[in-house]
Amino acid sequence: MKIELIGLLVTLLLGIFILIGALIAFLTKKKQKVIDFSLGLAFSVIIMLICIDLIPEIIENLKMRYIWLFLICVVIGYLILKVLDNFIPDHEETKMTAENLKDNLAHIGIVSSIALIIHNIIEGMAVYSTVLSNVNTGLMLGLGIGFHNLPLGMVIATTFYQTNQNKNKAMFFTTAVSLSTLVGGLIMLFLNNQSIEGIVLGVLLSITLGMLLFIAFTELYPRIKKSKYKEARNAGLILGILILLLSIFI
Repeated sequence: MKIELIGLLVTLLLGIFILIGALIAFLTKKKQKVIDFSLGLAFSVIIMLICIDLIPEIIENLKMRYIWLFLICVVIGYLILKVLDNFIPDHEETKMTAENLKDNLAHIGIVSSIALIIHNIIEGMAVYSTVLSNVNTGLMLGLGIGFHNLPLGMVIATTFYQTNQNKNKAMFFTTAVSLSTLVGGLIMLFLNNQSIEGIVLGVLLSITLGMLLFIAFTELYPRIKKSKYKEARNAGLILGILILLLSIFI
């Protein structure tokens, strides 16, 4: 299978996780346990990925003489998601009461939809670039971000449902948002990303690292500390470590 196709499939996987989250929101009565497990898994995969794969890959491409460029790009990646996160509907489950959902309706419109789509396109571009650099790292990155997207999919679907009381419409809008990750991969394919190497690749990976740091320490860590189902969270953390270690041997 061509590496470009693998990259596109991984970006599509990111969107599928959003849809799975939406289905969980509508079909399960124990979604909080699923959320705690997925957050634990996402956190351990992302942290190990940063330490074992991304940082060595960045050092190999940028070399130590470009450490200043690495730091700038990491900050840029972090700030991109931080800015977009301000326009995305609140995806902290503990806040999503009926009253808060009603208050959040003001966010469901053009601004929040555009923010979600841009957010996902950037994630798709970052993951696709990583796959072309290192397939194994790209797959693990897709897995980590994918499990992070599960709770987001739950909240997107639930919030859209609150606006129209129609599950079919809610799933339609959620599907539209989820496909934006694939759009990111297609953009990089159109730009002929397979020819990118050296400093440019190091820059892209550094921006990806900044985004992962935001996801891990701003979104995931505060929430796994407050997990209601500790056993499910711990199982996710351990499984994430085992998956990364297994991927290294494979």
